Amino acid sequence: MPIRDLIARGIGYGGIGRIVTGGLTPKAVSTIVEVLPNLIDKVDNVELVRDVVGAILFANSISQQALAIVAGKDPDLWKLRVFIERSNPWGEFRDDPADVSPIVNIWLSGGSYPQDVSNSVSKQGMTAAFNVDIYGTGKTESVLGGGQKPGDKKAAFEAQRAYRLVRNTLMSAQNIYLQLRGVVGQRWIESADIFQPVFGVETVEHVIGMRASLVVRLNEFSPQNEGVTLEQVFVDVVRAGDGFILAETDFDYTT
Repeated sequence: MPIRDLIARGIGYGGIGRIVTGGLTPKAVSTIVEVLPNLIDKVDNVELVRDVVGAILFANSISQQALAIVAGKDPDLWKLRVFIERSNPWGEFRDDPADVSPIVNIWLSGGSYPQDVSNSVSKQGMTAAFNVDIYGTGKTESVLGGGQKPGDKKAAFEAQRAYRLVRNTLMSAQNIYLQLRGVVGQRWIESADIFQPVFGVETVEHVIGMRASLVVRLNEFSPQNEGVTLEQVFVDVVRAGDGFILAETDFDYTT
């Protein structure tokens, strides 16, 4: 129930940090609900990790294209189009048929919070699962002298080639912690599966997908109570002849 309704029905607001409600329980017992004093104005680390994975893949695609030019190779073979949380990114092939470079889409699949790496106060260890979906496309081509090169075969090879780039990038030594050391503890590609995209009930022609299941162990942190800081604390420590410590503390405080 929204707070405004609690206040309207529930008898009042108890000041910053507390809401007093009444008449909302079977016995009409009043309760005091503590509220967070600060605005939750941040992203969770699982969201940050998802976005950083996309940034890593995109930046490395640009870098690899530059290296390919230096090596005298076709840079388009290292080009990836990277998206975040798209439901049907392969539609880009239809919207811009001139660009046949593979598409990568990163989306959060779910996660769990193992209690053995968490505490109930400040830190929740999370095992997050991300799907890194890679799409390749191909056009059916006529062969001189008769016959055809099937487009679906070309699409499969393109998806697998793009997966090779994704796997090598994410599992490289530079990305052991996905460049988020202190937040990420471990990352690994748990599995890879080939699939054919579906639009409605129909499969999409000449587009093949390959899904890399990326598992990341990370830490989430929750808001904490902020204690009152004691200022100007002075401690005099004197050691008595028998080794007993004598200490005198002087600090300012407000009652």
